[in-house]
Amino acid sequence: MKLSARNQFKGKVLEINEGAVNATVKIEITKDVVISATISMEAVKDLELKVGSDATAVIKATSVMIMA
Repeated sequence: MKLSARNQFKGKVLEINEGAVNATVKIEITKDVVISATISMEAVKDLELKVGSDATAVIKATSVMIMA
């Protein structure tokens, strides 16, 4: 699949915290870098995500927020 988003980070699923509707998925990019995203449970199932699965975090600049 080709995407226009250029900020793509490959890693492994480190953790999946499932809720009733959504899940928080953590992807380990490097030993010191973990990206977390909230996605639907339907997406978790469609992507067949499991801890240890290969995954790619795709970040569009218009969707990034920074918190301190």
